[in-house]
Parts: sequence; structure tokens; C-alpha cells
Amino acid sequence: MAKVNEVTAMEIDDPNSNVSDQISPKFSINVLQLLKSAQMQHGLRHGDYARYRRYCTARLRRLYKSLKFTHGRGKYTRKAISESTVTEVRFLHLVLYTAERAWSHAMEKRQLPDGPNARQRIYLIGRLRKAVKWADLFSRLCSVKGDSRTSLEAEAYASYMKGNLLFEQDQNWDTALRNFKSARAVYEELGKYGDVENQVLCRERVEELEPSIRYCLHKIGESNLQTSELLQIGEMEGPALDLFKSKLEVVMAEARSQQAASLTEFHWLGNRFPITNAKTRVAILKAQELEKDLHGPSADSLSAEKKLATFDKVFTAYHEARSCIRSDLANAGNAENVKDDLNGLDKAVGAVLGQRTIERNQLLVSIAKSKLTRRRDDKNEKVTKPEELVRLYDLLLQNTADLSDLVSSGRDRKPEEVAFAEECQLKSVAFRAERCFYLARSYSLAGKRTEAYALYCRARSLAENALQKFQTHSNSDQVMIKELKTLYDECRSYSCIEHATGIIEEEKAPENLSKKISTISLSGADKKVEKYLLEKLDLYESAVGDSNVKAVPRIEPFPPAFQSIPRNPIVLDLAYNTIEFPSLENRMKKDKKGFISRLWR
Repeated sequence: MAKVNEVTAMEIDDPNSNVSDQISPKFSINVLQLLKSAQMQHGLRHGDYARYRRYCTARLRRLYKSLKFTHGRGKYTRKAISESTVTEVRFLHLVLYTAERAWSHAMEKRQLPDGPNARQRIYLIGRLRKAVKWADLFSRLCSVKGDSRTSLEAEAYASYMKGNLLFEQDQNWDTALRNFKSARAVYEELGKYGDVENQVLCRERVEELEPSIRYCLHKIGESNLQTSELLQIGEMEGPALDLFKSKLEVVMAEARSQQAASLTEFHWLGNRFPITNAKTRVAILKAQELEKDLHGPSADSLSAEKKLATFDKVFTAYHEARSCIRSDLANAGNAENVKDDLNGLDKAVGAVLGQRTIERNQLLVSIAKSKLTRRRDDKNEKVTKPEELVRLYDLLLQNTADLSDLVSSGRDRKPEEVAFAEECQLKSVAFRAERCFYLARSYSLAGKRTEAYALYCRARSLAENALQKFQTHSNSDQVMIKELKTLYDECRSYSCIEHATGIIEEEKAPENLSKKISTISLSGADKKVEKYLLEKLDLYESAVGDSNVKAVPRIEPFPPAFQSIPRNPIVLDLAYNTIEFPSLENRMKKDKKGFISRLWR
């Protein structure tokens, strides 16, 4: 597939068009389509820049060998690529993939887990400079050897690389803005012509360049864009946005550091815990900003996938805050007041983390419920089984138990903490009823009617008990009450269905068994059977056959077929009667008699 794309992207104009083209042919390369295809097929679909860099290296090796443009054997002797050297379109590919290799190496350093340190950052900028150098060479060569479209695309590519270098260096924002705008103008113009695929690629590149342009305007001061509004721009995806996202994270960290100066206390259930560590403040502030996206007015418009990703970021921020708190505890020494404040802050952050964990698991439950009764669509989406919901409710029960134990662990508890612990117990009762209901559904799908009926009745009683407790509670959750009422009605209907189905199956059991036994055949001569019943007595299978098997079960072929039986050989001894045996009397033993024995004769 990659070869086909390369062939389509390397079309050469007809050399017979005019005399000038015969002397100096003009090469045509669809740069954006060629690079997009290579990037998506070799790692950048998942942000794997190391894999894409290895692909560029292998591609360059193949190009050098096929063009016989190697740099000597043994001693390295560099061969420069000039206008006179470019006799084939593959020479232009050499320059382009060299620039891509340098750029992907720089982006690989940018994606390190803790970010590049000072030495790695110097190396990163050096690789970006190398990418700019090769992109400029590619643009100059295409202006002479390429057609007008190729030259225009090469110029846009070089401008984009220059903008990336200045963007990473945090300097010359005017020049970076000018380069990004130049690249955007070229792609906007190219998006008006060509086939549909090329137009779509150009529009995507324009959309990827837009956030970088707006960020440059923000840094120059010509934009009224607030720092918090940049997060909405960073939700886009694409290789051209990775540098922008890294810069955006740095800007947001600086903004949080400035806002964290006013965050001196953490409020939780009527308690106030002082925050002295700056890193703890920044982490808690980051988590609270993310929580606004989950509980704010725009939360309903967010998709489930984005909510789950936001929950993961919230957990990371709170875990970072707890690690800072515990390191402060280790360094507190014998200061009891400081230790008490830090222990209370750690408990409060842990409780909030437990609440968000319950909310995330409830979101997973809602996603699983939406897929429970859904059939497979064109995307072959996996359908949820009741066992998965049972597992999720097990997690929710464990989360509520841990949170209740954490809140109830103190001695002098405030009324808010007592009310919160009671709320956790109420939720656990509701979760237990839901778990019992889906456990009954799993038994029902397995065909165990008695167990399913008993579990439905048990779930109904648990739902009724939880509903009474929620209705008597003053600050009860109306959404939970509505869900419990629905669960109570479903338990009643499903129990009636299971009862009726069980009676019908019990009544029809003898008839079904006799019907299946009546289909058993002795002969089986009319149809070919893979294996008869007497041949698989050591296997645990039904004697009347499975319901999904169309063939009638066979016991044994009748009448039985003839079988060969081993016999002893028949010997006719014809020579026995003609044999004359010698006399053996002289060898026989004779009795000796005495004198007295003769008298008794």
C-alpha cells in the first residue's frame, strides 16, 4: 500500500511536452499526501515517533543503495546533493526523508516521560535546526527541479519547519507567526484544487496550524485569548500539534503556579487544612480545574471517553498532591501540629480521591448499561454481559466501604463527617441491590431459573429496603431514588417472567426429552455420521444431541458391518502315516524279580 501511494505521489510529467522539458524534466511530488501516508502507516497514528524515525532511516538506506549514491566504503566521504545531482525524483525523496528523520528524532526527545532536561533540550533544538536545513534544501531543489505545485508545497513544508524551531526556542514569535501563516496560506490555496483526498489533507493541515498561530498571537499580545481558553484548542489531534500541546502544558503550569499563591487552605466537610507546599497547591489546583469540567455546566456535552480521560488526569493530580504531602510528613520531624495538619490534609485528599473513584465507576456502569441490551452494530462493538456489571458493582461496594472507613477513622467527628458516612452506607445498600439484580440476570442467561428467581426476589427486597432508607433521609439523592424505583419494578417483572418460564420448561421437560430420545436412530445408514455415541462414551456430552446441531444422534451402525477376525492356521500332517519309527525296546527299563517273588506267582 505504501508503494502504491509513493508511485502516485512521484508522477513525472511527460518529457515529450516541449523541448525544455526534454532537457530538464520537471518532477512532481505530492508532499503532504506522501508524508501523511508514511506517518500514519509507521507509528504516528499512535504518536510513536521512534518507530517513524526508524522507518525514515530504513527508507533512506534503501534510497541510497538503489540510487548508488553511497558515501564510500570504509572511509566516509560525504556526497552533496545539488541541482546537477537531481536526475531522478528519488533524490528529492532523499532530502525530504532526511528532514523528516531529524524532525521525528526531535519530537521523540520532546515526548520523554519527565520532559527533556537541559542537555536533551539542546540536542532537541539541534535536531530541529537540522530538519530546517534539509527542508530549505528541499525547497530550493524543488523550485528548480519540481513543478509549480511541488515547489509551492516544498516552500510550505520549509516554512512549517522554521516555525517549529522558533516555537520550541521561545523566541522570535513574530517570525514564527509569519512562517506559520505562510504555510497556512499555501495549504488553503492548495485545498481548493486536486482530488477529494488532497483537499481533505490540506484542510486538516490548516486546522492543525491554527492553534500554533493563535498561540503566537497570544504570546505577542495581539490576541484577547485567555490562557484557560487555550485548553479547548489543545483538544485537537495530529502530529503538527504535539509541540503546541507541550507548550500549552508549560503555560498552564505557570498559570497554576500564579493562582496557587492564593490557595492557602483546603476545605473538606467543614474542616480547613492549611497548604504550605507550593507543589501541593499546584497539584490540588490542577485537580480542581479538571473537576470543573466534570461537574460544570458543560459536563453534559462531554462524551464518555473525554470524561474518562479527565478522570484519569484528576487521579494523577491528586496522587501527585498526596506524594508531596507524604514527603512533607517524612520531613516534619517532631512538630506535632504540622504532622496533625498534614495527616488531616492527606485524609481529606484521599477522601476526595475516593469520591472521584466512585463517580468514575458509576460512569463505567452507565456506559455498560447502555451496551447491555444493544445489538452489535456495523462497528462490531462488544456487547456488555451481566457479569461485567456485577464486577463493576463489586468495585463500587469496595470503594464505598473504603471511603466510609476513612471518614469514620477519626475520634472527634463533625456532623458533616457523620452525615457523609451515612450517605456512603446508603449508597452501598443501593449498589448491593443493583449487584444482586445483575447477578440474577447472569443466572437467567445461563438457564438456571430457580437461582435466578430467588436472586430477583432478593434484589427486590434489597431495592425496597434501600428505597425506604433514601426516602427517610433528608438530603437524599433524587437520581438514586428514581433508579431504585426502576430497579424495584424490573425485579418484580423479571421474577414473574422467570417463574413462568421455569414452570413452562418443567412442564415441557418430559415431552422434550421423549422427543429427543425418539430421534435417536440405530442404523444411521442414511446419513454420514462423524462419530457414533458408543465411540464417545468417555466424553461428557448429551445423549440426545445439542439443540444447535441439526444432525440426529446415532448410537451404533446397524446391522454391524463385517469385520476380519484373526484365526489359527490349518495344518494337514500328511507324512505322519508313512513314517517308520525305530524300535525302542532295547532302551526300555526291565523289572528284576527275586526267588521269593516266584513262589507267589
